[in-house]
Amino acid sequence: MKPIQCSCGYKNPYGTEICCACGNVLEKTDGKVDMRYEGSARRSQIYKKNLMDKLWNFFSSVKVGVVFIIIVLVASIIGTILPQAPTIQTDLPLEEYYKQNYGWFGTVYHALGLSNLYHSFWYLFLIICLSISLLIASIDRFFPLYRSLKHQRVMKHPNFFQNQRVFFHRPSINEQELEWKLQSLRYKVKKEGENVLAEKGRFSRWGPYVNHLGLIIFLIGVVARFLPGMYVNEVVWIRDGETKRLPGTNGEYYLKNNQFIVEVYDKTKEEEVFQDALQKREVMAKNFQTKVTLFQTDQHAILGEKPTLQEVKKADIQVNKPLKYDGYALYQGDYKLNELSELEYTVIANTTKKEFGSFKINLADPQKSYTLKNGLQVELEEYYPDVTFDKFGKPQTVSKIPNNPAFVFRVHSADKKVSEVSFATVSQTVNSSKNHQFTVELENIKTKNVTALTVRKDPLLPILFIGGIIFMIGVIQGSYWNHRRVWIKRVGDKKVWIAAHTNKNWHGLKRDIEHVFGNIEKTRLEKPAYKQSGNREEE
Repeated sequence: MKPIQCSCGYKNPYGTEICCACGNVLEKTDGKVDMRYEGSARRSQIYKKNLMDKLWNFFSSVKVGVVFIIIVLVASIIGTILPQAPTIQTDLPLEEYYKQNYGWFGTVYHALGLSNLYHSFWYLFLIICLSISLLIASIDRFFPLYRSLKHQRVMKHPNFFQNQRVFFHRPSINEQELEWKLQSLRYKVKKEGENVLAEKGRFSRWGPYVNHLGLIIFLIGVVARFLPGMYVNEVVWIRDGETKRLPGTNGEYYLKNNQFIVEVYDKTKEEEVFQDALQKREVMAKNFQTKVTLFQTDQHAILGEKPTLQEVKKADIQVNKPLKYDGYALYQGDYKLNELSELEYTVIANTTKKEFGSFKINLADPQKSYTLKNGLQVELEEYYPDVTFDKFGKPQTVSKIPNNPAFVFRVHSADKKVSEVSFATVSQTVNSSKNHQFTVELENIKTKNVTALTVRKDPLLPILFIGGIIFMIGVIQGSYWNHRRVWIKRVGDKKVWIAAHTNKNWHGLKRDIEHVFGNIEKTRLEKPAYKQSGNREEE
Protein backbone atom coordinates (compact mmCIF):
# COMPACT_ATOMS: atom_id res chain seq x y z
CA MET A 1 0.00 0.00 0.00
CA LYS A 2 3.08 2.27 0.01
CA PRO A 3 3.50 4.93 -2.72
CA ILE A 4 5.54 3.89 -5.76
CA GLN A 5 8.47 6.20 -6.42
CA CYS A 6 9.50 6.67 -10.04
CA SER A 7 13.11 7.09 -11.17
CA CYS A 8 12.26 10.75 -11.81
CA GLY A 9 11.59 11.17 -8.09
CA TYR A 10 7.78 11.50 -8.31
CA LYS A 11 5.82 9.44 -5.77
CA ASN A 12 2.79 7.79 -7.36
CA PRO A 13 -0.15 6.31 -5.41
CA TYR A 14 -0.14 2.57 -4.85
CA GLY A 15 -1.55 0.78 -7.88
CA THR A 16 -0.19 3.29 -10.42
CA GLU A 17 1.37 1.61 -13.46
CA ILE A 18 2.53 4.63 -15.46
CA CYS A 19 4.27 7.54 -13.73
CA CYS A 20 1.97 10.56 -13.63
CA ALA A 21 4.95 12.91 -14.05
CA CYS A 22 7.20 11.46 -16.78
CA GLY A 23 5.18 8.57 -18.27
CA ASN A 24 7.72 5.95 -17.24
CA VAL A 25 6.35 2.42 -17.00
CA LEU A 26 6.88 1.47 -13.37
CA GLU A 27 8.68 -1.71 -12.42
CA LYS A 28 5.64 -2.77 -10.40
CA THR A 29 3.90 -3.66 -13.65
CA ASP A 30 6.55 -6.21 -14.73
CA GLY A 31 6.84 -4.44 -18.04
CA LYS A 32 3.14 -4.81 -18.92
CA VAL A 33 1.27 -1.58 -19.59
CA ASP A 34 -2.45 -1.48 -18.79
CA MET A 35 -3.80 1.58 -20.62
CA ARG A 36 -7.42 1.14 -19.57
CA TYR A 37 -7.17 4.04 -17.10
CA GLU A 38 -3.85 5.41 -18.39
CA GLY A 39 -2.10 3.42 -15.70
CA SER A 40 -3.68 5.51 -12.93
CA ALA A 41 -4.51 4.03 -9.55
CA ARG A 42 -8.16 3.65 -8.62
CA ARG A 43 -9.57 4.11 -5.15
CA SER A 44 -10.44 0.43 -4.94
CA GLN A 45 -6.74 -0.38 -5.44
CA ILE A 46 -5.46 2.06 -2.83
CA TYR A 47 -7.78 1.78 0.17
CA LYS A 48 -8.44 -1.69 1.59
CA LYS A 49 -8.44 -1.21 5.35
CA ASN A 50 -11.82 -0.47 6.94
CA LEU A 51 -15.36 -1.70 6.28
CA MET A 52 -16.18 1.24 4.04
CA ASP A 53 -13.20 0.40 1.83
CA LYS A 54 -14.28 -3.22 1.59
CA LEU A 55 -17.84 -2.24 0.65
CA TRP A 56 -16.51 0.20 -1.94
CA ASN A 57 -14.22 -2.46 -3.41
CA PHE A 58 -17.06 -5.00 -3.46
CA PHE A 59 -19.49 -2.77 -5.35
CA SER A 60 -16.78 -1.36 -7.66
CA SER A 61 -16.07 -4.83 -9.04
CA VAL A 62 -17.35 -5.34 -12.56
CA LYS A 63 -17.91 -9.03 -11.83
CA VAL A 64 -20.23 -8.13 -8.94
CA GLY A 65 -22.18 -5.78 -11.20
CA VAL A 66 -22.54 -8.47 -13.86
CA VAL A 67 -23.79 -10.93 -11.24
CA PHE A 68 -26.44 -8.45 -10.09
CA ILE A 69 -27.54 -7.88 -13.70
CA ILE A 70 -27.84 -11.62 -14.33
CA ILE A 71 -29.84 -12.16 -11.12
CA VAL A 72 -32.23 -9.30 -11.96
CA LEU A 73 -32.70 -10.59 -15.51
CA VAL A 74 -33.34 -14.16 -14.39
CA ALA A 75 -35.78 -13.00 -11.69
CA SER A 76 -37.61 -10.80 -14.22
CA ILE A 77 -37.91 -13.71 -16.65
CA ILE A 78 -39.26 -16.01 -13.93
CA GLY A 79 -41.80 -13.33 -13.01
CA THR A 80 -43.38 -13.68 -16.46
CA ILE A 81 -44.02 -17.43 -16.23
CA LEU A 82 -47.29 -17.09 -14.28
CA PRO A 83 -49.62 -14.07 -13.95
CA GLN A 84 -48.60 -11.59 -11.29
CA ALA A 85 -50.93 -11.10 -8.33
CA PRO A 86 -51.90 -7.45 -9.15
CA THR A 87 -53.33 -8.60 -12.50
CA ILE A 88 -55.46 -11.43 -11.08
CA GLN A 89 -59.17 -10.88 -10.49
CA THR A 90 -60.16 -13.32 -7.76
CA ASP A 91 -61.54 -13.26 -4.25
CA LEU A 92 -59.77 -16.45 -3.28
CA PRO A 93 -56.63 -16.29 -1.14
CA LEU A 94 -53.71 -16.09 -3.53
CA GLU A 95 -52.19 -19.32 -2.30
CA GLU A 96 -55.48 -21.11 -3.10
CA TYR A 97 -55.73 -19.45 -6.50
CA TYR A 98 -52.24 -20.50 -7.57
CA LYS A 99 -52.75 -24.00 -6.18
CA GLN A 100 -56.08 -24.53 -7.98
CA ASN A 101 -54.91 -23.13 -11.31
CA TYR A 102 -51.26 -24.19 -11.48
CA GLY A 103 -50.92 -27.11 -9.06
CA TRP A 104 -47.77 -27.68 -7.06
CA PHE A 105 -45.76 -25.33 -9.29
CA GLY A 106 -48.18 -22.50 -8.50
CA THR A 107 -47.89 -23.26 -4.78
CA VAL A 108 -44.10 -23.09 -4.88
CA TYR A 109 -44.21 -20.03 -7.15
CA HIS A 110 -46.36 -18.13 -4.64
CA ALA A 111 -44.44 -19.38 -1.60
CA LEU A 112 -41.19 -17.99 -3.02
CA GLY A 113 -42.76 -14.56 -3.48
CA LEU A 114 -42.59 -14.74 -7.28
CA SER A 115 -46.33 -14.06 -7.61
CA ASN A 116 -45.76 -10.40 -6.72
CA LEU A 117 -42.17 -10.15 -7.87
CA TYR A 118 -42.06 -6.58 -9.17
CA HIS A 119 -43.47 -5.20 -5.91
CA SER A 120 -41.45 -7.40 -3.57
CA PHE A 121 -38.86 -6.13 -1.14
CA TRP A 122 -36.09 -8.42 -2.35
CA TYR A 123 -36.55 -7.41 -6.00
CA LEU A 124 -36.32 -3.76 -4.94
CA PHE A 125 -33.18 -4.65 -2.96
CA LEU A 126 -31.60 -6.18 -6.07
CA ILE A 127 -32.38 -3.08 -8.14
CA ILE A 128 -30.87 -0.82 -5.47
CA CYS A 129 -27.74 -2.99 -5.24
CA LEU A 130 -27.36 -2.91 -9.02
CA SER A 131 -27.72 0.88 -9.02
CA ILE A 132 -25.11 1.24 -6.25
CA SER A 133 -22.74 -1.06 -8.12
CA LEU A 134 -23.08 0.95 -11.33
CA LEU A 135 -22.59 4.25 -9.50
CA ILE A 136 -19.53 3.18 -7.47
CA ALA A 137 -17.90 1.36 -10.39
CA SER A 138 -18.32 4.48 -12.54
CA ILE A 139 -16.93 6.84 -9.89
CA ASP A 140 -14.02 4.51 -9.15
CA ARG A 141 -12.94 4.58 -12.79
CA PHE A 142 -14.14 7.95 -14.08
CA PHE A 143 -12.06 10.35 -11.99
CA PRO A 144 -8.68 8.62 -12.46
CA LEU A 145 -9.31 8.46 -16.19
CA TYR A 146 -10.49 12.08 -16.29
CA ARG A 147 -7.42 13.38 -14.47
CA SER A 148 -5.05 11.35 -16.66
CA LEU A 149 -6.56 12.42 -19.96
CA LYS A 150 -7.00 16.05 -18.98
CA HIS A 151 -3.39 16.42 -17.85
CA GLN A 152 -1.70 13.99 -20.21
CA ARG A 153 1.77 15.12 -21.26
CA VAL A 154 3.17 15.17 -24.75
CA MET A 155 6.64 14.12 -23.63
CA LYS A 156 6.85 10.47 -22.63
CA HIS A 157 9.63 8.38 -21.12
CA PRO A 158 11.45 6.05 -23.56
CA ASN A 159 10.25 3.12 -21.48
CA PHE A 160 6.66 4.15 -22.29
CA PHE A 161 7.36 3.86 -26.02
CA GLN A 162 9.07 0.50 -25.75
CA ASN A 163 6.17 -1.03 -23.82
CA GLN A 164 3.42 0.03 -26.22
CA ARG A 165 1.88 -2.57 -28.47
CA VAL A 166 2.56 -0.49 -31.58
CA PHE A 167 6.13 0.79 -31.52
CA PHE A 168 8.51 1.39 -34.42
CA HIS A 169 11.10 3.92 -35.56
CA ARG A 170 11.82 5.92 -38.67
CA PRO A 171 14.66 8.11 -39.91
CA SER A 172 14.22 11.84 -39.65
CA ILE A 173 10.87 12.97 -41.07
CA ASN A 174 9.37 16.18 -42.39
CA GLU A 175 7.53 17.56 -39.37
CA GLN A 176 5.28 19.91 -41.36
CA GLU A 177 4.19 17.15 -43.74
CA LEU A 178 3.64 14.81 -40.79
CA GLU A 179 1.49 17.37 -39.00
CA TRP A 180 -0.56 18.01 -42.15
CA LYS A 181 -1.22 14.28 -42.70
CA LEU A 182 -2.33 13.80 -39.11
CA GLN A 183 -4.65 16.79 -39.27
CA SER A 184 -6.12 15.49 -42.52
CA LEU A 185 -7.18 12.41 -40.53
CA ARG A 186 -8.82 14.71 -37.94
CA TYR A 187 -6.15 14.25 -35.30
CA LYS A 188 -5.52 17.11 -32.90
CA VAL A 189 -1.78 17.71 -32.80
CA LYS A 190 0.08 19.00 -29.73
CA LYS A 191 3.79 19.72 -29.70
CA GLU A 192 6.24 20.04 -26.84
CA GLY A 193 9.74 20.70 -28.09
CA GLU A 194 10.57 17.86 -30.44
CA ASN A 195 7.80 15.63 -29.06
CA VAL A 196 4.39 15.29 -30.70
CA LEU A 197 1.06 13.90 -29.49
CA ALA A 198 -1.69 13.37 -32.08
CA GLU A 199 -5.08 12.42 -30.69
CA LYS A 200 -8.65 11.96 -31.87
CA GLY A 201 -11.90 10.44 -30.59
CA ARG A 202 -11.24 11.09 -26.91
CA PHE A 203 -14.98 11.65 -26.29
CA SER A 204 -15.59 7.95 -27.03
CA ARG A 205 -13.83 7.09 -23.76
CA TRP A 206 -16.79 8.56 -21.88
CA GLY A 207 -19.31 6.33 -23.69
CA PRO A 208 -19.46 3.65 -20.98
CA TYR A 209 -19.94 6.31 -18.30
CA VAL A 210 -22.73 7.98 -20.26
CA ASN A 211 -24.14 4.47 -20.63
CA HIS A 212 -23.96 3.94 -16.87
CA LEU A 213 -25.52 7.35 -16.19
CA GLY A 214 -28.50 6.53 -18.38
CA LEU A 215 -28.92 3.14 -16.74
CA ILE A 216 -28.72 4.68 -13.25
CA ILE A 217 -31.40 7.25 -14.18
CA PHE A 218 -33.54 4.43 -15.57
CA LEU A 219 -33.13 2.37 -12.37
CA ILE A 220 -33.97 5.42 -10.24
CA GLY A 221 -37.25 5.62 -12.14
CA VAL A 222 -37.84 1.91 -11.52
CA VAL A 223 -37.13 2.21 -7.78
CA ALA A 224 -39.31 5.33 -7.47
CA ARG A 225 -42.25 3.27 -8.74
CA PHE A 226 -42.25 1.48 -5.40
CA LEU A 227 -43.18 4.74 -3.65
CA PRO A 228 -46.93 5.09 -2.84
CA GLY A 229 -48.88 6.89 -5.55
CA MET A 230 -45.99 7.06 -8.00
CA TYR A 231 -47.19 4.18 -10.16
CA VAL A 232 -50.68 2.79 -10.65
CA ASN A 233 -51.66 -0.13 -12.87
CA GLU A 234 -54.94 -1.57 -11.59
CA VAL A 235 -57.94 -3.24 -13.21
CA VAL A 236 -61.50 -2.44 -12.16
CA TRP A 237 -64.65 -4.29 -13.28
CA ILE A 238 -67.78 -2.11 -13.41
CA ARG A 239 -71.31 -3.24 -14.28
CA ASP A 240 -73.77 -1.16 -16.27
CA GLY A 241 -75.21 1.58 -14.05
CA GLU A 242 -72.72 0.89 -11.26
CA THR A 243 -70.52 3.53 -9.62
CA LYS A 244 -67.19 2.36 -8.18
CA ARG A 245 -64.20 3.91 -6.50
CA LEU A 246 -61.19 3.80 -8.79
CA PRO A 247 -58.29 1.80 -7.32
CA GLY A 248 -54.96 3.55 -6.92
CA THR A 249 -56.51 7.03 -6.57
CA ASN A 250 -56.61 7.11 -2.75
CA GLY A 251 -60.39 7.32 -2.88
CA GLU A 252 -60.33 10.64 -4.73
CA TYR A 253 -62.08 9.50 -7.91
CA TYR A 254 -65.16 7.44 -8.64
CA LEU A 255 -66.39 6.18 -11.99
CA LYS A 256 -69.90 5.39 -13.18
CA ASN A 257 -70.50 2.97 -16.04
CA ASN A 258 -73.42 4.57 -17.87
CA GLN A 259 -73.49 1.92 -20.60
CA PHE A 260 -71.24 -0.66 -22.17
CA ILE A 261 -71.62 -1.07 -25.93
CA VAL A 262 -70.27 -3.88 -28.09
CA GLU A 263 -70.58 -4.14 -31.87
CA VAL A 264 -69.85 -7.37 -33.75
CA TYR A 265 -69.02 -8.10 -37.36
CA ASP A 266 -71.88 -9.14 -39.61
CA LYS A 267 -70.75 -12.10 -41.68
CA THR A 268 -73.20 -11.26 -44.47
CA LYS A 269 -72.12 -7.63 -44.84
CA GLU A 270 -68.41 -7.55 -44.21
CA GLU A 271 -65.87 -7.41 -46.99
CA GLU A 272 -64.39 -10.57 -48.42
CA VAL A 273 -60.99 -9.97 -46.77
CA PHE A 274 -62.59 -10.52 -43.35
CA GLN A 275 -64.55 -13.64 -44.25
CA ASP A 276 -61.81 -16.17 -43.43
CA ALA A 277 -61.35 -14.76 -39.95
CA LEU A 278 -65.09 -14.52 -39.34
CA GLN A 279 -65.71 -18.13 -40.37
CA LYS A 280 -63.34 -19.35 -37.63
CA ARG A 281 -65.29 -17.61 -34.86
CA GLU A 282 -69.00 -17.36 -34.27
CA VAL A 283 -68.80 -13.83 -32.90
CA MET A 284 -66.02 -11.30 -33.35
CA ALA A 285 -66.10 -7.88 -31.70
CA LYS A 286 -65.87 -4.97 -34.09
CA ASN A 287 -65.94 -2.29 -31.43
CA PHE A 288 -66.49 -2.21 -27.69
CA GLN A 289 -66.59 0.91 -25.59
CA THR A 290 -67.80 2.20 -22.25
CA LYS A 291 -69.74 5.41 -21.69
CA VAL A 292 -68.54 6.68 -18.32
CA THR A 293 -68.81 9.61 -15.97
CA LEU A 294 -65.84 10.52 -13.78
CA PHE A 295 -66.51 11.94 -10.32
CA GLN A 296 -64.21 13.58 -7.81
CA THR A 297 -64.83 13.36 -4.07
CA ASP A 298 -64.53 15.96 -1.34
CA GLN A 299 -61.13 15.33 0.21
CA HIS A 300 -62.29 16.90 3.50
CA ALA A 301 -65.09 14.40 4.01
CA ILE A 302 -65.33 12.71 7.42
CA LEU A 303 -64.12 9.13 7.58
CA GLY A 304 -67.05 6.74 7.19
CA GLU A 305 -69.33 9.40 5.75
CA LYS A 306 -70.83 8.82 2.31
CA PRO A 307 -68.64 10.79 -0.11
CA THR A 308 -70.01 13.73 -2.05
CA LEU A 309 -69.39 13.15 -5.74
CA GLN A 310 -68.78 16.02 -8.13
CA GLU A 311 -68.87 15.30 -11.85
CA VAL A 312 -65.64 16.29 -13.59
CA LYS A 313 -65.75 14.56 -16.99
CA LYS A 314 -67.80 12.39 -19.33
CA ALA A 315 -66.21 10.27 -22.02
CA ASP A 316 -66.49 7.23 -24.27
CA ILE A 317 -63.58 4.88 -23.56
CA GLN A 318 -62.53 2.73 -26.50
CA VAL A 319 -59.53 0.54 -27.22
CA ASN A 320 -56.52 2.85 -27.67
CA LYS A 321 -58.74 5.86 -26.80
CA PRO A 322 -58.43 6.23 -23.04
CA LEU A 323 -59.99 8.74 -20.69
CA LYS A 324 -57.20 10.96 -19.31
CA TYR A 325 -57.52 13.25 -16.32
CA ASP A 326 -55.15 14.53 -13.65
CA GLY A 327 -52.32 12.21 -14.65
CA TYR A 328 -54.57 9.13 -14.69
CA ALA A 329 -55.54 7.21 -17.82
CA LEU A 330 -58.44 4.75 -18.07
CA TYR A 331 -58.03 2.18 -20.84
CA GLN A 332 -60.67 -0.15 -22.21
CA GLY A 333 -59.58 -3.69 -21.48
CA ASP A 334 -61.81 -6.73 -21.26
CA TYR A 335 -65.58 -7.17 -20.98
CA LYS A 336 -68.19 -9.74 -20.05
CA LEU A 337 -71.66 -9.87 -21.53
CA ASN A 338 -74.84 -10.88 -19.69
CA GLU A 339 -73.43 -11.43 -16.24
CA LEU A 340 -76.09 -12.37 -13.68
CA SER A 341 -77.07 -9.28 -11.72
CA GLU A 342 -80.45 -9.95 -10.09
CA LEU A 343 -82.51 -13.07 -9.30
CA GLU A 344 -86.20 -12.97 -8.40
CA TYR A 345 -87.60 -15.81 -6.27
CA THR A 346 -91.21 -16.65 -5.31
CA VAL A 347 -92.30 -18.49 -2.18
CA ILE A 348 -95.11 -21.02 -2.83
CA ALA A 349 -97.12 -23.16 -0.42
CA ASN A 350 -96.60 -26.81 -1.33
CA THR A 351 -100.17 -27.96 -0.55
CA THR A 352 -102.30 -25.06 -1.83
CA LYS A 353 -99.84 -23.69 -4.40
CA LYS A 354 -100.56 -20.28 -2.96
CA GLU A 355 -97.96 -17.63 -3.70
CA PHE A 356 -96.78 -15.50 -0.80
CA GLY A 357 -95.03 -12.99 -2.99
CA SER A 358 -91.58 -12.63 -4.49
CA PHE A 359 -88.29 -11.03 -3.51
CA LYS A 360 -85.35 -9.83 -5.57
CA ILE A 361 -81.74 -10.54 -4.70
CA ASN A 362 -79.15 -8.05 -5.85
CA LEU A 363 -76.19 -10.37 -6.46
CA ALA A 364 -73.71 -7.55 -5.97
CA ASP A 365 -75.15 -6.58 -2.55
CA PRO A 366 -77.77 -9.06 -1.27
CA GLN A 367 -79.90 -8.29 1.77
CA LYS A 368 -79.93 -10.51 4.83
CA SER A 369 -83.73 -10.89 5.03
CA TYR A 370 -86.88 -10.27 2.98
CA THR A 371 -90.47 -9.85 4.30
CA LEU A 372 -93.35 -11.10 2.10
CA LYS A 373 -97.18 -11.26 2.36
CA ASN A 374 -98.87 -12.42 5.55
CA GLY A 375 -95.68 -11.73 7.49
CA LEU A 376 -93.71 -14.52 5.83
CA GLN A 377 -90.00 -13.89 6.18
CA VAL A 378 -87.06 -15.24 4.17
CA GLU A 379 -83.58 -15.08 5.65
CA LEU A 380 -80.48 -15.43 3.50
CA GLU A 381 -78.20 -17.53 5.69
CA GLU A 382 -75.47 -18.30 3.13
CA TYR A 383 -74.55 -16.85 -0.25
CA TYR A 384 -72.11 -18.53 -2.67
CA PRO A 385 -71.56 -16.28 -5.74
CA ASP A 386 -69.62 -18.92 -7.67
CA VAL A 387 -70.50 -22.21 -6.03
CA THR A 388 -68.52 -25.42 -6.19
CA PHE A 389 -68.44 -28.48 -3.93
CA ASP A 390 -65.46 -29.96 -2.16
CA LYS A 391 -64.76 -33.69 -1.91
CA PHE A 392 -67.12 -33.94 1.08
CA GLY A 393 -70.00 -32.33 -0.83
CA LYS A 394 -69.79 -29.09 1.14
CA PRO A 395 -70.53 -25.95 -0.92
CA GLN A 396 -67.90 -23.26 -1.30
CA THR A 397 -67.29 -20.30 -3.60
CA VAL A 398 -64.28 -19.82 -5.83
CA SER A 399 -64.87 -16.08 -6.31
CA LYS A 400 -67.25 -13.23 -5.58
CA ILE A 401 -68.25 -12.98 -9.21
CA PRO A 402 -71.83 -14.33 -9.63
CA ASN A 403 -71.06 -16.89 -12.30
CA ASN A 404 -73.02 -19.66 -10.57
CA PRO A 405 -74.84 -18.27 -7.51
CA ALA A 406 -76.32 -20.46 -4.80
CA PHE A 407 -78.18 -19.64 -1.57
CA VAL A 408 -79.19 -21.17 1.72
CA PHE A 409 -82.67 -19.81 2.55
CA ARG A 410 -84.52 -20.11 5.83
CA VAL A 411 -88.27 -19.47 5.52
CA HIS A 412 -90.17 -18.40 8.66
CA SER A 413 -93.96 -18.37 8.93
CA ALA A 414 -95.61 -15.28 10.42
CA ASP A 415 -96.15 -16.97 13.80
CA LYS A 416 -92.53 -18.34 13.75
CA LYS A 417 -93.89 -21.88 14.26
CA VAL A 418 -92.51 -23.02 10.91
CA SER A 419 -88.82 -22.60 10.05
CA GLU A 420 -87.56 -24.42 6.96
CA VAL A 421 -84.20 -24.49 5.16
CA SER A 422 -83.71 -24.71 1.38
CA PHE A 423 -80.65 -24.77 -0.85
CA ALA A 424 -81.29 -22.93 -4.14
CA THR A 425 -79.26 -22.49 -7.31
CA VAL A 426 -80.18 -21.06 -10.69
CA SER A 427 -81.18 -24.50 -11.94
CA GLN A 428 -82.96 -26.06 -8.94
CA THR A 429 -84.08 -25.77 -5.31
CA VAL A 430 -83.43 -28.54 -2.79
CA ASN A 431 -85.53 -28.66 0.41
CA SER A 432 -84.07 -30.04 3.61
CA SER A 433 -87.01 -32.49 4.06
CA LYS A 434 -89.95 -34.00 2.18
CA ASN A 435 -92.54 -32.37 4.47
CA HIS A 436 -91.70 -28.80 3.56
CA GLN A 437 -94.64 -26.40 3.64
CA PHE A 438 -92.92 -23.76 1.51
CA THR A 439 -90.81 -23.92 -1.65
CA VAL A 440 -88.59 -21.13 -2.99
CA GLU A 441 -88.72 -21.09 -6.81
CA LEU A 442 -86.76 -18.99 -9.28
CA GLU A 443 -89.08 -16.72 -11.24
CA ASN A 444 -86.95 -14.23 -13.17
CA ILE A 445 -83.32 -13.48 -14.08
CA LYS A 446 -81.73 -10.14 -14.93
CA THR A 447 -78.28 -9.68 -16.43
CA LYS A 448 -75.89 -6.81 -16.99
CA ASN A 449 -72.84 -6.25 -19.10
CA VAL A 450 -69.56 -5.74 -17.27
CA THR A 451 -66.58 -3.77 -18.52
CA ALA A 452 -62.96 -4.05 -17.38
CA LEU A 453 -61.00 -0.81 -17.30
CA THR A 454 -57.31 -0.45 -16.57
CA VAL A 455 -56.37 2.48 -14.34
CA ARG A 456 -52.86 3.73 -15.05
CA LYS A 457 -50.70 6.49 -13.70
CA ASP A 458 -47.00 6.69 -14.47
CA PRO A 459 -45.44 10.15 -13.91
CA LEU A 460 -42.03 8.47 -13.93
CA LEU A 461 -42.30 7.44 -17.58
CA PRO A 462 -40.37 10.56 -18.79
CA ILE A 463 -37.53 9.65 -16.41
CA LEU A 464 -37.41 6.12 -17.84
CA PHE A 465 -37.53 7.56 -21.35
CA ILE A 466 -34.69 10.03 -20.67
CA GLY A 467 -32.61 7.30 -19.03
CA GLY A 468 -33.14 5.04 -22.04
CA ILE A 469 -32.09 7.79 -24.48
CA ILE A 470 -28.94 8.59 -22.48
CA PHE A 471 -28.16 4.88 -22.30
CA MET A 472 -28.37 4.52 -26.08
CA ILE A 473 -26.26 7.67 -26.61
CA GLY A 474 -23.56 6.07 -24.46
CA VAL A 475 -23.80 2.80 -26.39
CA ILE A 476 -23.42 4.62 -29.72
CA GLN A 477 -20.68 6.87 -28.39
CA GLY A 478 -18.60 3.97 -27.12
CA SER A 479 -19.34 1.60 -30.02
CA TYR A 480 -18.89 3.65 -33.18
CA TRP A 481 -15.91 5.81 -32.19
CA ASN A 482 -12.56 4.97 -30.63
CA HIS A 483 -9.77 6.90 -28.95
CA ARG A 484 -6.58 6.88 -31.03
CA ARG A 485 -3.25 8.41 -30.05
CA VAL A 486 0.14 8.60 -31.71
CA TRP A 487 3.27 9.69 -29.82
CA ILE A 488 6.37 10.83 -31.69
CA LYS A 489 9.74 11.33 -30.04
CA ARG A 490 13.00 12.37 -31.67
CA VAL A 491 15.96 10.29 -30.50
CA GLY A 492 19.26 11.74 -31.69
CA ASP A 493 19.62 13.40 -35.06
CA LYS A 494 18.63 10.57 -37.37
CA LYS A 495 15.97 8.55 -35.58
CA VAL A 496 12.34 9.11 -34.61
CA TRP A 497 10.39 6.81 -32.31
CA ILE A 498 6.68 6.32 -32.92
CA ALA A 499 4.23 4.61 -30.57
CA ALA A 500 0.47 4.35 -30.93
CA HIS A 501 -2.48 3.13 -28.93
CA THR A 502 -6.23 2.79 -29.28
CA ASN A 503 -8.87 1.45 -26.96
CA LYS A 504 -10.22 -0.72 -29.82
CA ASN A 505 -10.17 -1.15 -33.61
CA TRP A 506 -6.44 -1.73 -34.01
CA HIS A 507 -6.85 -2.24 -37.73
CA GLY A 508 -8.22 1.28 -38.08
CA LEU A 509 -5.26 2.65 -36.15
CA LYS A 510 -2.90 0.68 -38.36
CA ARG A 511 -4.47 2.23 -41.48
CA ASP A 512 -3.95 5.71 -40.04
CA ILE A 513 -0.31 4.98 -39.25
CA GLU A 514 0.35 3.60 -42.73
CA HIS A 515 -1.29 6.67 -44.25
CA VAL A 516 1.07 8.92 -42.30
CA PHE A 517 4.29 6.91 -42.08
CA GLY A 518 3.99 4.44 -44.94
CA ASN A 519 3.90 0.66 -44.85
CA ILE A 520 4.94 -0.77 -41.50
CA GLU A 521 4.43 -4.44 -42.30
CA LYS A 522 8.20 -5.14 -42.29
CA THR A 523 8.87 -2.87 -39.35
CA ARG A 524 9.31 -4.64 -36.04
CA LEU A 525 6.33 -4.35 -33.75
CA GLU A 526 7.07 -4.82 -30.11
CA LYS A 527 5.38 -7.66 -28.22
CA PRO A 528 1.96 -6.65 -26.91
CA ALA A 529 2.20 -5.20 -23.44
CA TYR A 530 -0.87 -7.28 -22.60
CA LYS A 531 -3.20 -9.58 -24.47
CA GLN A 532 -5.39 -8.07 -27.14
CA SER A 533 -8.53 -9.22 -25.31
CA GLY A 534 -7.44 -6.97 -22.44
CA ASN A 535 -7.04 -3.89 -24.60
CA ARG A 536 -10.54 -2.63 -23.94
CA GLU A 537 -10.52 0.62 -22.05
CA GLU A 538 -13.42 -0.35 -19.85
CA GLU A 539 -13.85 -3.62 -17.99
